[in-house]
Amino acid sequence: MNKKEIAEIRKQLTADRCALTRICGCYSDVEKRKVATFSSPFLTLEEGEMSKYFELFRKVLSGTLEKNMLNMEFPSEAEEPGAPQDLLMRLRACDLEDEDLVDQYYDRVIEACTGCSGSDNLLTLLVCGTYDVPGRAKDDTELEDASEEVYHFVIGAVCPVRLSGAGLSYDAERRSFHDLTREWVARPPMLGFLFPAFNDRSTDIHNLLYYSKNPEALYLDFADAILGCALPPSPKMQRDTFQEIVQEALEESCDFDTALNLHTALHALTEEKKKEPEAPVLHKGELRTLLAESGAGPQQLQAFEASFDESAGKDAAFLASNLMDTRRLEVRTPDIRVQISADRADLVETKIIDGRPCLVIPITDTVTVNGLPVIPGGE
Repeated sequence: MNKKEIAEIRKQLTADRCALTRICGCYSDVEKRKVATFSSPFLTLEEGEMSKYFELFRKVLSGTLEKNMLNMEFPSEAEEPGAPQDLLMRLRACDLEDEDLVDQYYDRVIEACTGCSGSDNLLTLLVCGTYDVPGRAKDDTELEDASEEVYHFVIGAVCPVRLSGAGLSYDAERRSFHDLTREWVARPPMLGFLFPAFNDRSTDIHNLLYYSKNPEALYLDFADAILGCALPPSPKMQRDTFQEIVQEALEESCDFDTALNLHTALHALTEEKKKEPEAPVLHKGELRTLLAESGAGPQQLQAFEASFDESAGKDAAFLASNLMDTRRLEVRTPDIRVQISADRADLVETKIIDGRPCLVIPITDTVTVNGLPVIPGGE
């Protein structure tokens, strides 16, 4: 799914459009005990409750694509009878009205999330819905009276449940403050999914969209037990692997200018593709071209290809924004840390001054030291 397709489904999770038909949930404690379960038509909820649930489910469709929102494809074994995709298909087919099937899903989630929820209780939510997909004219405007298909979907969310904060509350009747009664409160989802995927604005039962609040904690056990899909490397793992590959390829020739040129090229690429619905993904050939344009020679490029195949696999792909911090350029030594806006990386250069290599940044604007404005220059 791309940004536009995700946004189109997210728009249906509002009171005025409401594509949701039924909701069910299970509240469990840290001992894996089911404290309470519930199930009801979504439109029978009170307005305030409905609003809060919309907010929770919209979180599952929010974030950065291919960082904490991941397009995932089911392997063939996950679609066999009794496998994860099969369970999701049956939940969707029964509109969450088969209590035994829903209970089976709760059991799997509680077991899979025991190690990743820490000391939190859990609220496991499922909601199903239908969206009458409108047709599109050539200018991309919606044609409300030209429906192309009905998209039938399930959204799952797992929310940590924690005690509200301690404090004093005002009692208007007694005109005094008293100890606040602490209550168990559902927090925003730590993980969730949309099934099936809405690829090319159509149902795709072989794919789903997976959400993790923390892109560095993708919850392998949940993805394996509930979704049956292999997780891609986290953003940090992608960045570390890429830096290791480049370092091995360039070795002693990895100078400041090469690193600066590579940063500038990645920044330009992400800026150019920022408004496109698909996040820019780079394969070995595209990364090799960027490295060549940054100053690497034939020998280094050959070493890069060998290191890439060994460390990542020849068919691996990296999200461009995961490879470097494209918002800023950071130069660091054991004692110094300098940050420059990514679009002004051209201000930085290296020079030999008094026989020593120096980093030179011209002063073009006001200067502050620990927040104190100072006059630049001097003898």
